[in-house]
Amino acid sequence: MNSSRHDDLVTALRQAARGLASRRSIRDLEETLGQIVTSAVATIPGVDAGSISITHHGRIETRHPTTETIGKLDRTQSELNEGPCISAIEDPPEDGIVIARDLAGGDARRWPRFAPLAVEAGYRALMSTQLSANGGPRAALNLYSAGADAFDEHARTLAGLFGIQAAVLLYGADTAHHLQRAVDSRDLIGQAKGILMERFSLDDEAAFQMLVKSSQDTNMKLTDVARWLTSETGKRSVRLGTERER
Repeated sequence: MNSSRHDDLVTALRQAARGLASRRSIRDLEETLGQIVTSAVATIPGVDAGSISITHHGRIETRHPTTETIGKLDRTQSELNEGPCISAIEDPPEDGIVIARDLAGGDARRWPRFAPLAVEAGYRALMSTQLSANGGPRAALNLYSAGADAFDEHARTLAGLFGIQAAVLLYGADTAHHLQRAVDSRDLIGQAKGILMERFSLDDEAAFQMLVKSSQDTNMKLTDVARWLTSETGKRSVRLGTERER
């Protein structure tokens, strides 16, 4: 690697790392994922376009495709359940990188339905890197090339580095999401206990046991019982306020 290319890589990775450290919202997450795709396409030799594929409610969706055509090719892989990005997500090799060197040549047999569609769209090679950390969302960074045999070992290494950046981001965002849900649930249950304590002159433990008993008797989740109780109390307060105004 020449010094100019080395400097470009270091700069791109540092910028991505700074982005990871400063993100605080879902909007920021999406912006950073987009920056990772853009940086990978600009930095990795042989890459002409890119995207991220991610599982969402059982479906594989495309995120941040650099062109409309790439978005269509990603969606096609999802619809066919076939292609390098599907292989990287569903059945990745040990290093997590799946490479189609020539979709008009030998690799056409590996993905017989997807390969001719990719070639027709102008792309002969595709490298997909698994982004999934243990327990995080399943995803892949997809890098397309118009030319066959476009990805050498150097390109493969760089794709792995960018993949690590994106995997850490996705894992962190997913963990933060679950932690926030836990905090929200705790707050919701606390509100519901407060309502019961006031209404029935109960202490904290008795109010909680009342919620648990209601959950068991109705076969509803504890948080759903708490949500219903706080919602109904809010509606009743609004109705009483309206009646007083009359």
